[in-house]
Amino acid sequence: MFYWVLRVLVGPLLRAYFRPWVRGAHHVPSSGPAILASNHLAVIDSFVLPIVIPRKVRFIGKAEYFTGRGITGRLKAGFFRGVGTIPVDRGGGKASEAALRTGLAVLEEGGLFGIYPEGTRSPDGRLYRGKTGVARLALESGAPVIPVAMIGTDVAQPLGRVMPSPRRVGVVIGEPLDFSRYAGMENDRFILRAVTDEIMYALMSLSGQEYVDMYAATAKARIAAGHRPDEVPSAEHGHGAPGGRPAPEVQVPLPPEEPEQGPASVG
Repeated sequence: MFYWVLRVLVGPLLRAYFRPWVRGAHHVPSSGPAILASNHLAVIDSFVLPIVIPRKVRFIGKAEYFTGRGITGRLKAGFFRGVGTIPVDRGGGKASEAALRTGLAVLEEGGLFGIYPEGTRSPDGRLYRGKTGVARLALESGAPVIPVAMIGTDVAQPLGRVMPSPRRVGVVIGEPLDFSRYAGMENDRFILRAVTDEIMYALMSLSGQEYVDMYAATAKARIAAGHRPDEVPSAEHGHGAPGGRPAPEVQVPLPPEEPEQGPASVG
């Protein structure tokens, strides 16, 4: 109930603030389980995507988001719950297993589960190597994977900025990916990597991002150690695209042209 109240109250404000444009919304099924696998450029990704999709989207979030004290803490926790975020303890060795079980529970209920295969936000706007949790989720649940590319959210909210700028952002949704041919093979690490690379290739094709065959968390650690972002190896120095395939010839999608405003009529 709180989700729909917040959606009705906050959704219009977010739409007015970011003026999101969407392509491929028809690829999201009107019912039934599906995995929304998205690139991850900014915190606002988890707020923008739900307001452009009619169905409720569930994400996982740090448990700390829900344990704040005082009025601010309670408001923050209420907001994250309201936008469909599920608290998961991401500390310790069982973090990935907890996230997997949470996602499976959502899908078993016939819901939409949003996941960021990169595992964390991109440190520089490029697309990084996907973690295989998304593949395990797809193979264990049997749900289709719908690739989603967030466009321009990192410009609206660069790393380190709490309050985003009122810039227009986009969402490009691709055709569902069916991995039923790999049913029962969720424990084969080579299959998991192949499925993950196929998902990341779809994200690269939709977003027009440059690919880096390195985990985003590793890149962040290198940058924190003093390396400049442009010193982190790119796909040009190794694999062109996930799975070692040639990079697709794509560009970052542009928003649809808005009709020009004519002179206001008088009288």
